[in-house]
Amino acid sequence: MNITAEIVKQLRERTGAGMMECKKALVETGGDLDAAAELMRKQGLAKADKKSARIAAEGVVAIERAPDGRAAAMVEVNCETDFVAREQDFGTFSGAVAARALSERPASLEALLEASLGAETVDARRRALVAKIGENITVRRFVVLESPQHLGAYTHGTRIGALVALKGGTAELAKDLAMHVAASSPRYLSVQQVPAEVMAKEREILTEQARGEGKPPEIVAKMVEGRLRKSLGEITLLGQPFVKDPDVTVEKLLKGAGAEVVGFERFEVGAGIEKKQENFVEEVMAQVKGASSR
Repeated sequence: MNITAEIVKQLRERTGAGMMECKKALVETGGDLDAAAELMRKQGLAKADKKSARIAAEGVVAIERAPDGRAAAMVEVNCETDFVAREQDFGTFSGAVAARALSERPASLEALLEASLGAETVDARRRALVAKIGENITVRRFVVLESPQHLGAYTHGTRIGALVALKGGTAELAKDLAMHVAASSPRYLSVQQVPAEVMAKEREILTEQARGEGKPPEIVAKMVEGRLRKSLGEITLLGQPFVKDPDVTVEKLLKGAGAEVVGFERFEVGAGIEKKQENFVEEVMAQVKGASSR
């Protein structure tokens, strides 16, 4: 079986483990990247599983809030280089798309692209910008979130955005929670919202890890449940330590404020997109060789 250097590199970036460990896992799983990463977690070799959704594309996250403060739209617009992401025209377009998403409340990304933006559609404006700038530009995703009372919005630079809909509490708390979501990246609101298959898979992985430590079965069971509670706390908003006061969980913070999170969203530019690896030296040399052969 041919395990390429590229797939080994991808697994190293995803797990943080050594090259030989990655290659061995890939051989054992027949070159299946996801299966190899899971195997390494079970063996306790993965050091940075959170890198699986690494940033691999450029662009911006733009947020547009409603005047009454109870709704907001968030969009991710991608381009090829960080240079274009900082361009004024690109930023203006991204902001206009967010504003249109808020006013139109489209049912799908396709509907947003067909929405009017002045005398043309969003997609027509996008194509015109591609022609002007010379890079591929895409509107990747959007969300519109409404709140019964307070809606917190936060952007970290232009690459991370978060929205939190809050019932009760204050506008300041809603903004603080949006900042928390941006920083801590929760996947679910509460343990009750974690899908059964995710829970089962996490329990399976933790069981394999505990067994590998040579503990007796009764101790393994207790270790697994303890570690599972900790793991679920890390991926659920209510279970996470609040970023501004790590001694207090978000759940406890909300109870003290008489508030309830009814929804949240988080976008990070390029999350999950595999970025093309460029070799600038090789590219220049190829151009030089091509010019000299003419």
